[in-house]
Amino acid sequence: MNKLIFATNNPNKVSEIKYLLDNLFEIHCLKDAGIHIDIPEPHDTLEENATEKSTTIFKLTNLNCFSEDTGLEVEILNGRPGVKSARYAGDECDNLKNINKLLNELADSANRQAQFKTVISLIMNGIEYRFTGICKGQITKEMKGSYGFGYDSIFIPEGADKTFAEMTMEEKNTFSHRKKATHLLIDFLNKLNVKN
Repeated sequence: MNKLIFATNNPNKVSEIKYLLDNLFEIHCLKDAGIHIDIPEPHDTLEENATEKSTTIFKLTNLNCFSEDTGLEVEILNGRPGVKSARYAGDECDNLKNINKLLNELADSANRQAQFKTVISLIMNGIEYRFTGICKGQITKEMKGSYGFGYDSIFIPEGADKTFAEMTMEEKNTFSHRKKATHLLIDFLNKLNVKN
């Protein structure tokens, strides 16, 4: 089975990716790979931050790896919180504080259009490839649901009538930005395996 290092220690992201890969690949998070560093995310775009993480791990290990960066982009806030999604209300990455800050900023807004965007950076044999997935939707006025993580409890994807946090993993993956990006990654890896 092919091994890939996933440049994260976020257990929720690891679970989602492993679920999507469906045992096609052996995924090692940073902890599994014996890597104990906090990779900075200093850039202004999701693409640059994803690349920062994957190249950092590749330089450390010289092994095939991938990273992802995901942000919630709210139309009326000119794309905020975007790259700052995890730290929107402070460096402690507190989901509830981030949600409350966003809901307060949108309190009087009729426009609640938003999108989740995931960018995956794969480094395979020293070459970088990127894959992007987008899920458009609306920000609710209050939290709903107890599943998921991050902003899932206040985001209803287009075509749905409940938040990500009210959905099972299977339901969420019908719409998921991370699934869309991951499927592009899987398609690429499968084609690569056929050629090899």
